[in-house]
Amino acid sequence: MAEAILQVNNLCKSFGGVRATQNVCLEVLDGETHALIGPNGAGKTTLISQLSGLLPPDAGQIIFKGRDITGAPAHQFSRAGLARSFQITSVFTDMTLLDNIALAVQAHDGHSFRFWNNARHDDRLRQPARTYLQQVGLADRADQLASAVSHGERRQLEIAMALATEPGLLLLDEPMAGMGQDESSLMIDTLRQLHGKKSILLVEHDMDAVFALADTITVLVYGQVIASGPPDDIKSNAEVRKAYLGEDAD
Repeated sequence: MAEAILQVNNLCKSFGGVRATQNVCLEVLDGETHALIGPNGAGKTTLISQLSGLLPPDAGQIIFKGRDITGAPAHQFSRAGLARSFQITSVFTDMTLLDNIALAVQAHDGHSFRFWNNARHDDRLRQPARTYLQQVGLADRADQLASAVSHGERRQLEIAMALATEPGLLLLDEPMAGMGQDESSLMIDTLRQLHGKKSILLVEHDMDAVFALADTITVLVYGQVIASGPPDDIKSNAEVRKAYLGEDAD
C-alpha cells in the first residue's frame, strides 16, 4: 500500500468567532489524486492556504514526507515540495508559453529572475520546459504568447509551471473554474495523465471532474470533515448527499 506523503492532524483556524477549519484530519497517499469538496464557506480555501504555508494554523499538525512543517513560512513549504497552482504562479502574458516554463525551471534551479534573458536562450532550461509543456498538452503552443491563448490553456500553462518546480505534491485550487465544457474536458484529460506520477490535492466544484479523477474524496462542511473515502462511498453517503451533493444526487 502507498505511504502517505501528506498527513494533516487536527488542523484548526479561526477568524474571530468563525471557525474556518475545525480539527481537520486527512492524508494524501503517494501518487494519488485526493479531492477536497464542500459548499461555499466550507473552509476549503482556508485549509489550502494552511497547507501552502500562507496561513499559520491555530492548532494541529502538517506532516509532509515525514517532516513536521507546521507553521513554517510559505517559501519553506515550496522548498519542501508543495506547489500550489493558480495562487502562487505568475504568468507573464507578454512572453511565450515556453519562456514562462523556462523561467519556472530557472527559478527552481535557484537562479534569480534578473537573469531571465538566459531562459530565452539556454537549452538547459528550454529542453525541460518543452517536456513540461508536452505533459499538459501544450507542446504545439510553445511559441504562442501567453496573452494569446485561451483561459483553459493558461490554466494548463500554470500547471506546467507548477510541475517545473518538481513538486512532491500539487495543490490545485479549482483548476476548472471559469471553463466551458470542452476546456474542462481537456483539463480532466491533462490531470488524468498525471495520475500515479504526481500526488495531487484537488479542490474543485465540478463534480463530474472530481468523480472522474479522484481516488479519495474528503468532504468539508462548516470547517469540519464529514466524510472521506473512495468516490463510490462518498456518492452513497447520506450525510454528504444532504449537506452537499443534494438529496437527489446519483
